[in-house]
Amino acid sequence: MELSRGADLPADLEYLQYEHGLEAKYLPAIRSLIAKDLSEPYSIYVYRYFLYQWGHLCFMALNPSDSSLIGVIVCKLELHSSHSPPTRRGYIAMLAVASPYRGKGIATALVKRAIEAMAQRNADEVVLETEETNTQAMRLYERLGFLRSKKLHRYYLNGNSAYRLVLLLKSIDPDAIIEDSDGQSP
Repeated sequence: MELSRGADLPADLEYLQYEHGLEAKYLPAIRSLIAKDLSEPYSIYVYRYFLYQWGHLCFMALNPSDSSLIGVIVCKLELHSSHSPPTRRGYIAMLAVASPYRGKGIATALVKRAIEAMAQRNADEVVLETEETNTQAMRLYERLGFLRSKKLHRYYLNGNSAYRLVLLLKSIDPDAIIEDSDGQSP
């Protein structure tokens, strides 16, 4: 992949799908990179929950000169029963790019790879939450076609609110959405 912006960025980043055999080499770096950027503290078990079951939906951006981790996206795909009939919902749980490499299209490339992998597995939609103050993330996802579907007040442990963003990959009948117990659509 040729990236024209930024002389400090390797010309040909390596994008690698996560595999279980890579845990010893990359899980500490994944945890460190995500801990720097995301407001939620995640235990080793949360990472393993995602990476063991949905490693095929998790991608890493590596510096080809030393195979160091530059960026990572962690996702899952499950049946979601709030729609009738149930939908296959992809979920972007974590996305992080090392600060010196931001603004160079790496996050976009990682998200596109994840969306493509979920679409190949018949996902109907992809969802995520992001802090309402994270304007860079909001711009990234909205540029890729995600829409704000719900504001989640005081969603994060730090007290910040979030937006749930949704990217519809297939048409869903809006009349078929089952309301939550509080009368709200999900």
